[in-house]
Amino acid sequence: FYWSKGEYRVRIHPKSISKMKHKIRGLTSRSNGWGNELRANKLKQYIQGWINYFRKADMKGLMNQTDEWMRRRIRMVYWKQWKKIKTRIKMLMHFGIEKQKAYEFANTRKGYWRISCSPILSRTLNNDTLKKLGYIFFSDYYKQVRVN
Repeated sequence: FYWSKGEYRVRIHPKSISKMKHKIRGLTSRSNGWGNELRANKLKQYIQGWINYFRKADMKGLMNQTDEWMRRRIRMVYWKQWKKIKTRIKMLMHFGIEKQKAYEFANTRKGYWRISCSPILSRTLNNDTLKKLGYIFFSDYYKQVRVN
């Protein structure tokens, strides 16, 4: 609980936040071998359950930060799935990157986590694209559930 504008408000305990991040880290692991649909479904179930459990708490800022981090994790998984350079070029071009830029970007030596926040991958797998692929996000579902 905390005091704000003349009233007590509910906040989530840091241990609950760290447990949630640990669970998301497991669901977005690069090495679990799940398909993208299964991963999206498991994330959807977990997000809906977690938000419904903590719906009384004030957590708009936390949800936005968690979404940014989770989207980066999802981009990292996709970049790992596109393991070969040919596949990376093909998929980048499929999502609208021109051939020369796709070739340059696919041949990078940087790691998965570093690439996941790069401008080209963020533009390629943007929020709308991830939603079309079946992912839901904490802040969107929180806005649906928590109407003040």
